[in-house]
Amino acid sequence: MGLIGAAIAVAGAAIGASLGNGKVISKTIESVTRQPELQSRLQMMMFIGVGLIEAVPIMAVVIAFILVFK
Repeated sequence: MGLIGAAIAVAGAAIGASLGNGKVISKTIESVTRQPELQSRLQMMMFIGVGLIEAVPIMAVVIAFILVFK
């Protein structure tokens, strides 16, 4: 039962991260089309945001491993 719970947790985190990344990237592209002179600043903030979003599934995998191998 612990394996199934860990798999569901990792899958949910991956789906949530992919939706969040898609939204961040689409809004960045939208912002660059409106204000092209801010492209470098927006791109930098986008990479920071994507990095923070990607931290969530990594933590979910670590927690899943802890639950599975406990």
